[in-house]
Amino acid sequence: MAFTAKDVQALREKTGCGMMDCKKALQSSDGDIDKAIEFLREKGIAAVAKKSGRIAAEGVVFAEIDDASKAGVMIEVNAETDFVAKNDRFQSFVKTCADTIVKQNPADVDALLACKAEGADMKIADLLQENVLTIGENIKIRRFVRLEGDLVTYIHGEGRIGVIVKFDTDVASKPGFADYKKDIAMQIAAINPPYLDKASVPAEVLEEEKKVLTAQAINEGKPQNIAEKIVMGRIGKFYKEMCLVEQDFVKDSELTVLKYTDKVAKELGGSIKITQFVRFEKGEGLQKREDNFAEEIANMVK
Repeated sequence: MAFTAKDVQALREKTGCGMMDCKKALQSSDGDIDKAIEFLREKGIAAVAKKSGRIAAEGVVFAEIDDASKAGVMIEVNAETDFVAKNDRFQSFVKTCADTIVKQNPADVDALLACKAEGADMKIADLLQENVLTIGENIKIRRFVRLEGDLVTYIHGEGRIGVIVKFDTDVASKPGFADYKKDIAMQIAAINPPYLDKASVPAEVLEEEKKVLTAQAINEGKPQNIAEKIVMGRIGKFYKEMCLVEQDFVKDSELTVLKYTDKVAKELGGSIKITQFVRFEKGEGLQKREDNFAEEIANMVK
């Protein structure tokens, strides 16, 4: 029995499965949609598709560094509940994803899904599907970053916040550097600066901030020429709040992060420059799941 593209689309709408899975199911069932649905259910694909529509905003942020290659990775993998995020199987899957990123350097999440999982005989996509079926929750690889060089990673709150930082330095092997780079990672985790330094602030962001500050000064009754001078002073406060190296160092407010960096570099007899950082917060920007137990019980007894 032949089937058309419309049949594939109809099966996809009924099951929520991917186009290629639907096509394969129709091929295996000679175009019979009912048998195709049964095929997908037997394979567990339909169950995965059903779960894929559920909110996954819990999970974990994980980070690791491979000392041999000097490559580091930070990844966020989401699940539906915090309980599952502590599951050994879930955590093992996250670690496998991170190992695969370190070794194979995929360009993005789609490329990662197509990679053969490190230490396994299947692709990451298949391993993900297997874990969804076994654990019973929707699981999504949301994002990752991979850096190379002199790095530090820091995880706070059992995977709630993660930070990875890259340095340009000639003192990485000296004992004092380990404490310094941890301090920097903790500063980023705690204060969450959007930018590294003044040069990192996009021109359009800076211009918008100047417009706002100018309007504030004029509303305070200052003439235009005076308002412009006031803005130049206030923009310094903007940099101090928004740029990592301009911020007060949390452990010593007498120093900025830049001055603390220069101080440590001098003590260690070399140079240190923070060149890049990334901060992930689990579930940021995602819709959160709201459990309605009355509705859940009502659905159970239907």
